[in-house]
Amino acid sequence: MTHQRLAAIDIGTNSIRCIIVEVDEKTGFRVLDDEKSTVRLGEGMSETGVISTAAWERAREALLRMRKITDGLGTSFIEAVATSAVRKAANGEAFVAAMKKDTGVEIRVIDGEEEAELAALSARHHFDMANTRFGLVDIGGGSVEIVTATGIHIEEVFSLELGAVFLTDNFLTSDPVSSRQMTALRKHLRKTLRKELAGHNFALQCLIGSGGTMTNIGSMVMARRNEQYDSVHGYEVLHSEVVHLLATLERKSCKERRDVPGLSPERADIILAGVAAVTELMRAMGTNLLKINERGIREGLIIRSLMKYGLWTIGDELREWRSSLRDFARSCHTDEIHSEQVRKLGVEIFEALEPSYAMGPRACQMLEAAALLHDVGYFISYSKHHKHSYHLIRHAKLFDFTPREIEIIANIARYHRKSLPKQQHENFRRLSPQDQNLVMKLGGILRLADGLDRRRSQLVHRLKCRLSKQALTIDLVGEGDLSVEMFGGLTKGDLIEKAFARKLVIRHKTVPSGKQIN
Repeated sequence: MTHQRLAAIDIGTNSIRCIIVEVDEKTGFRVLDDEKSTVRLGEGMSETGVISTAAWERAREALLRMRKITDGLGTSFIEAVATSAVRKAANGEAFVAAMKKDTGVEIRVIDGEEEAELAALSARHHFDMANTRFGLVDIGGGSVEIVTATGIHIEEVFSLELGAVFLTDNFLTSDPVSSRQMTALRKHLRKTLRKELAGHNFALQCLIGSGGTMTNIGSMVMARRNEQYDSVHGYEVLHSEVVHLLATLERKSCKERRDVPGLSPERADIILAGVAAVTELMRAMGTNLLKINERGIREGLIIRSLMKYGLWTIGDELREWRSSLRDFARSCHTDEIHSEQVRKLGVEIFEALEPSYAMGPRACQMLEAAALLHDVGYFISYSKHHKHSYHLIRHAKLFDFTPREIEIIANIARYHRKSLPKQQHENFRRLSPQDQNLVMKLGGILRLADGLDRRRSQLVHRLKCRLSKQALTIDLVGEGDLSVEMFGGLTKGDLIEKAFARKLVIRHKTVPSGKQIN
């Protein structure tokens, strides 16, 4: 059942988010619209215990607008959930009933454990966490949801009243915030985490974070690094960077924070509490690495709803990154057999060079990704398809690759044909010197591997590679006449010679058809 459209609405303490997707049998779904409204539903609740009249009206207007958008896009189903603020408010039930009457949106109030499970479902859709012990953290306005897991197996779920709005209202009441208030906030965070997480030796390899606080942390760190990527999704941040970011923010007034590069101005008043919570969570859970998940709960709701309505079947296994890349390549109608051959030959060349250059296993994965996707630009046109490949890859949501890695993959694919990397090429100039060097090396390997399948006939079965101080010598092993493949490799060996400062020597020996190849 294709072309079905589904909407998910997440009604949080700080904002209401609505995501609308179209179902696709192969890739699951594609996002059509993602609407956000900062309604501050939890405003003043610490003192009154109820949703205020002003917040109530802001929420009603936002839901009316979102309902019109969903109707306009022809959605078949709307799944709406409310979290901490509505859960805690004395007038929460009345709010749910009124919203159904006024907007037609039926809202289900969920508990913290279900919030955490939805965040985990979203993370599984984007990150390859097989054989990894990790934590999922979703920071909302009212609460923080935490999941610890190994692979697909959830170990424990925690829901703590440590949301950014809640902490701001209760601890950070002056502007600028005083050192006394920050000290009190830190003490409360550490005391709460010690109590709630007592007896747990986490030793996690990383945290995957979702929610507005997390995405803004990613954007601010990206700005501090002078990096420019299309998305913060999958961006990796170190604990030390979060600590330094907090030190910078706490010295500023709310007005000054609005001008901080990467920070959404509407979040300037609550970001300090959110960043403080992330700092203490990473410390308490013993991890140094934070990965940003831009979607979170609302996407988890979409995935579960698709399963509920029988629109998409998701197995219990974790997604595998190569399968995800192949799905993307297939959607662009690439020559899959040729791409697989280029990937296989590229890996053989990489493995021959790796002992001397120590590029690392992640570099090999980026090479494989570029090989599988290098021809997706044909989907636009043959002319300049290498440039089209760059843009298609750069804007794709590649499973388990960071924004930096996606940029590198796009550049590797960009240089599989035509001109070599140059500083006047904007796409290459944007990269750091280290990443430029990596693109030269991996791009050279891909370019050569592509040439070695010049006839797209997969006649080269394997390679025998030898690296000396003067040359990279490659013997082609395969059936029949391989002279065209040898010519293709030598023609496209210019970049690998430049990147590794070695002369490229390609030889081949014709093996009669049917004779076993040694």
